Amino acid sequence: MKKSILLFVVACFYNYASAQNTGLSFTSDDAALQTAFNNAKAMALSYKGKPADPVGPWYESALPPRFAFCMRDVSHQALAGQVLGLQDANKNMLTLFAKNISQSKDWCTYWEINHFGKPAPEDYRNDKEFWYNLDANFDVMTTCWKLYLWTGDKEYIQGKAFKNFYHRSAKEFISKWVLQPDSLLTRPAHPNAPVPFNVEDSFHRCRGLPSYSEGVPDIKMGADLLAAIYRGLLSYAEILKVNGQQREAAIYAKKAEAYQKQLDKQWWDDKASLYFTYYSNKNVFGKTEGETFLLWFDALKDSARRKKTLEHLLANDWNIENLSYFPYLMYENGYPAAAYKYILHLTNPATERREYPEVSFGVIKGFTEGLMGIAADARYNSISTLYRNNNDVGSALYRVPVLNTLINIRHVNKKKSVLTNKGNKMVNWRASFYGNHALIYINAIAHKAIYKKDGTGNAVSYASVKVNAGDVITAYVK
Repeated sequence: MKKSILLFVVACFYNYASAQNTGLSFTSDDAALQTAFNNAKAMALSYKGKPADPVGPWYESALPPRFAFCMRDVSHQALAGQVLGLQDANKNMLTLFAKNISQSKDWCTYWEINHFGKPAPEDYRNDKEFWYNLDANFDVMTTCWKLYLWTGDKEYIQGKAFKNFYHRSAKEFISKWVLQPDSLLTRPAHPNAPVPFNVEDSFHRCRGLPSYSEGVPDIKMGADLLAAIYRGLLSYAEILKVNGQQREAAIYAKKAEAYQKQLDKQWWDDKASLYFTYYSNKNVFGKTEGETFLLWFDALKDSARRKKTLEHLLANDWNIENLSYFPYLMYENGYPAAAYKYILHLTNPATERREYPEVSFGVIKGFTEGLMGIAADARYNSISTLYRNNNDVGSALYRVPVLNTLINIRHVNKKKSVLTNKGNKMVNWRASFYGNHALIYINAIAHKAIYKKDGTGNAVSYASVKVNAGDVITAYVK
């Protein structure tokens, strides 16, 4: 064990030294935030794979020191990897997951692949005996859709391997693992178990875990799996729509809604005002971890229930993997003070297990999409921003790669933002601010603001403007 840890540390040092060419940087009037970003960036880049690794471009996204990447962690880390300049690793890892889906594995792929380009032996023995969490196909599907929105790279929605993976996951995978909406509470616990079945063998017992929560004995279904399928099928519907398959898109959007309705109808505990997170083979609902993924997959449509879920998460202690989602989720859901607290906690050198790769990548995602509020939509060549800082101090993120260009976004304060297009391509900028404002001033010219409410009920006003290559545009509200 000590030798493995030493090798892991040496590898991290090597990778850190060889991976400092990324241009992404952050400044803030809040010195603690700036230190947190720098710590997270250095840690995240330390997980970059070596150029000579047989698997090709990759970064550590699994339990260290396996030198491997697993489906859940890659899905969580991909956006941060993209902005840190690890786009080739994202494409390679996700392509490998897509290519290795197979009928012999009952339409699973490899849960975890190591730097040799092989299924990690910690999770795989053969096609009949391996570890696999069923959420993963849908998590990867959604991640690829989001990467398309961020980058405009059509390989993620039109590449042969990806299209096959989405199709198999949305059809044969659901059928083979008995995941139809009306079967979720009656399905067998191990529908594709090896024969003979050995319950003591984790590669038998966990070949098709119906949840990301791995410590629940005798589990039949996890609420997070419903959420994953819902979001995955919605993502697939959007992919089909972009590819001109409108009829099929409508079918899968309708299928997706059935899972969300089941979640709200059958999994809400009125007495506790919380969601149950699992259903056992004894036909009993229960609660453990898992609520994080209901938010990750954006499956909670009732604002009051969403708030109860968030408050329950904030009132309890969770493992470091769960906490790594909190910076992004708390900013996204209207809890900026909590997000700030978790950013500082997760980047504190004294925090136990902060070296888990998800942590530093999760913090970078929290800065990019959370604090700075950057979102992209390749369908409309559009970038949107919304400053979510709990304090009214300035922050800036520089050289952000998005939509085949580079942007700088500087939030002077909560009422003023400056976007610089550093690349060679025009983009549309949706400048957003909290509050119901009649006008938004863009380079001192008044524009009528469009008003909406975000997913947590907060008022947001925005206006859009074209930003040509080289332009510096200032937007503000009074």
